[in-house]
Amino acid sequence: MRVAVLGAGAVGSRAVRQLASTPGVDGIAVADVDRLRAAAVEAAIDDDRVRAVEVDRWADGADVGILCIPGGAHAPLAATLLAQGTHVVSASDELVDVDGLLALDDAAVRSGRSVVIGAGFSPGLTCLLAAHGAATLDVVEEIHVAKLGTAGPACARAHHRALTGESLDWRDGEWRHRRSGSGRELCWFPDPVGAQDCYRASAPDARLLVPAFAGVRRVTARVQATRRDRLTSRLPMLRRPHPEGSVGAVRVELRGRRGSLHEVVVLGAMDRPGVASGAVAAMAAVWAGEGRLRRPGAGGLAALADPLPMLLELGRRGVRAAVFEGRQPA
Repeated sequence: MRVAVLGAGAVGSRAVRQLASTPGVDGIAVADVDRLRAAAVEAAIDDDRVRAVEVDRWADGADVGILCIPGGAHAPLAATLLAQGTHVVSASDELVDVDGLLALDDAAVRSGRSVVIGAGFSPGLTCLLAAHGAATLDVVEEIHVAKLGTAGPACARAHHRALTGESLDWRDGEWRHRRSGSGRELCWFPDPVGAQDCYRASAPDARLLVPAFAGVRRVTARVQATRRDRLTSRLPMLRRPHPEGSVGAVRVELRGRRGSLHEVVVLGAMDRPGVASGAVAAMAAVWAGEGRLRRPGAGGLAALADPLPMLLELGRRGVRAAVFEGRQPA
């Protein structure tokens, strides 16, 4: 299997490293608009299978292409990859990319290829956690996702933009648009992160989760933010983002029924978002290339992947999930 990675930032470089440690991957091409950054990834990994290539021919001969570039242009690139018979994995968490990639479902089905959307920290890992938690319920009625932390500079800028504009929630069979930065909720993440204030944001999680859970009544997504984040979200970023963010966390809460009982299932994970996103994107690419996804077409990991085997593999690679054990407040 040959895999090509476009983007050598915090996520793309981690995806290349994960692929290099995966049996069955015969070649890994990495490209970036900054040629020196792609060359640095090749030199750092020091594996004959890894090579830096030019951007204009980054996916030549690849079985799978992973898009780890800033959001906004993933859909046209994915369409080009599908036309040449290549599976696509996108790590974007931008709503415009997710909507554009979902529109490629028919083309992907016709070509017998997969377009894995939102293969990162959130969405991505959160989609797997939601699908795994849903297996313990007979009926899933609500899914609520929360995220803390960012990967590289592009992710930090996307987080900054997400607090402006409108959030997208699913409620009783309809899409609801709410003001980003509203709806403060105290969310408990895995220790030692603990409780954090989270707010509505322009996040694509609901777009990927609703098709995967027939009959779900509510789906929401929030991101952690401070008062300063909310006040400055409509302004340019006051300082340049760090090359890589610090430790982040995700939380997925499912509400539903098991038999005649109403149940709440809460799962979470804590890791550096760039590390976790790179691992998820790499595993999604390997599964697509090996034909282990449930079906061809475009969708999130909740719809395309069997969650438990992928979570177990991610756990072996250091990305470990946790289940909340305790009493929910009355």
